[in-house]
Amino acid sequence: MNEKMNQTKNVEIATLGGGCFWCLEPIFAHLQGVQDAVVGYAGGKTVSPSYEQVCTGMTGHAEVVQVTFDPNIISYREILEVFFSVHDPTTRNRQGADVGTQYRSSILVHSEAQRETAERLIQELNQKGIWQNPVVTEVVPFTVFYKAEEYHQEYFEKNLYAGYCQMVIQPKVSKFRKQFAQRLK
Repeated sequence: MNEKMNQTKNVEIATLGGGCFWCLEPIFAHLQGVQDAVVGYAGGKTVSPSYEQVCTGMTGHAEVVQVTFDPNIISYREILEVFFSVHDPTTRNRQGADVGTQYRSSILVHSEAQRETAERLIQELNQKGIWQNPVVTEVVPFTVFYKAEEYHQEYFEKNLYAGYCQMVIQPKVSKFRKQFAQRLK
């Protein structure tokens, strides 16, 4: 029982939107210290939206991954460093061919400490000039997370040979695995 209590105690949550949630989930699911990565919707006004509703862009939600992690193994800053390395944070409301507010780059913070960390990292990234354009990732307070339909969960692993998985997700996962090999489970 104490072990279970300690596991619960050493948990933090990061909620991140970086385009299609199918691309983010397989990356965070394989990081050391990450206990769970669940895709869903956050940052909007519609209660319990469906995927079809979110896709219209009218609900205000972003496709997000909610990452449950142990901060004693991986820090929130390290989670954000991975996040910024696997999507383009300089394009507003789009990632590649995916266009719409549901694909915006966003960090939904769960605490003041998370907000400070996110804003400080964005400032550092902009100062380093890593990208040609400035980071436009929004940093907003987390309100509510709606888990996406079951067929979206672990989509990449369930559909490895689908065209989108091969053409879009696989290159991102491969780049991540190479760049963060020492951090993989």
